[in-house]
Amino acid sequence: MTARFELPPHQPRPEAAKLALEGVRVIDFTHFIAGPVCTLILADFGAEVIKIENAARGDDMRAMRTFQLGGEGGPFLWANRNKQSVSLDLSLPAGREIARLLIAEADIVVENFSASVMERLGLDYASVSAGNPRLIYCSISAFGREGELARRAGFDPIAQAEAGLMSVNGHPADPPVVVGTPVVDLTTGMMAGNAILAALAARNQHGIGQRVEIAMFDQAVTMLAYLATNALISGQNPVRAGNVGSTVVPTGVFEAADGPMFLCCANERTYQRLAVDVLGRPDLATHPDYATMPARVQNRQALVSLLKAIFATDSREAWLTKMRAAGVPVGPVATVSEVLAGDVIRQRGLLSQIPHPTAGMVPHIAPPFRLSATPVADPQAAPTLGQHTEQVLSGVLGYDRVRLDRLAETGALGATRSFSAVGN
Repeated sequence: MTARFELPPHQPRPEAAKLALEGVRVIDFTHFIAGPVCTLILADFGAEVIKIENAARGDDMRAMRTFQLGGEGGPFLWANRNKQSVSLDLSLPAGREIARLLIAEADIVVENFSASVMERLGLDYASVSAGNPRLIYCSISAFGREGELARRAGFDPIAQAEAGLMSVNGHPADPPVVVGTPVVDLTTGMMAGNAILAALAARNQHGIGQRVEIAMFDQAVTMLAYLATNALISGQNPVRAGNVGSTVVPTGVFEAADGPMFLCCANERTYQRLAVDVLGRPDLATHPDYATMPARVQNRQALVSLLKAIFATDSREAWLTKMRAAGVPVGPVATVSEVLAGDVIRQRGLLSQIPHPTAGMVPHIAPPFRLSATPVADPQAAPTLGQHTEQVLSGVLGYDRVRLDRLAETGALGATRSFSAVGN
């Protein structure tokens, strides 16, 4: 078994610093990836995120325990830091009533249930916004909440396939390939976070709440970027280019004597630097077959063959050093383990470890945004199922222990939960 990475403790944020979303309360009815990523962003910015989980099994992501610490799987730990877990049985009237009361005290609701679930529970936007007109209510789905597509289920790879992303990923002679990480889920959650922040700004300016909606299919189409625009202009399908650029040359994976690297000469300046300053081949900069980007695209195979032969003559580190000194964009094609053990991620301060109630310490990967005046919240590990039920119901709704125990007896908080002897 490979040894776990040694990680430093998290360095806390400045004590007097404010939080960007301080005082904003989010009721989170999300599971799997897209919804939790959205609420994760809000939590990192300092929002109070109260995660409502199925009292029997929790977020379905909890079942993904191929790699786990303290009984919690890596995927759940990754997507749910800085959140409080409240376990409710929403099939019971008492559970639904608690959810409605929490929504009444909230600024934001985020949900990514299947179509009509929130309506059946009486927790949809139309049902809850009348009592909280400043509420921002975000729904994340596969194909939207209206029309004949609304009932279709969808997951990340389905969206990648159906929106055309797979068709442009892979090598020309091979079948289409799904991207190795759930990029549609991730970017859908990010876009939902953007839309919610815009709705918060609108509420501050206009005093109104609103419904926010984002569909994974729509986001997957957005990720086609200029390829979709080019297809609309030309009427032609984009082609899979593999690791070699189709419109920007030379771009792609090149093998040094001891390992691969990715080179990207996206403009004339960087190509000139590569040819003259790095390779010492001014003829490649002036030859009519390679002097301009259209010429290089036309003569891609010949140029790539020349470069492959040259790069094979020296080590990857030697080429990386030369190209970085010359200002040519390049990077090693690294494994995940190499990245996590490397100098760049350490210098960026992205890795640390934080306490967890059952695992002792768990890995933490910092979010990518840096704010000077309102730095992100200090990370709190993803909660155990129902960890904050008593804290939230007593602190937000004012329930005393007698009422909590009565609720526990109904099963609304889970089959075996009791507050008489042990606090949460």
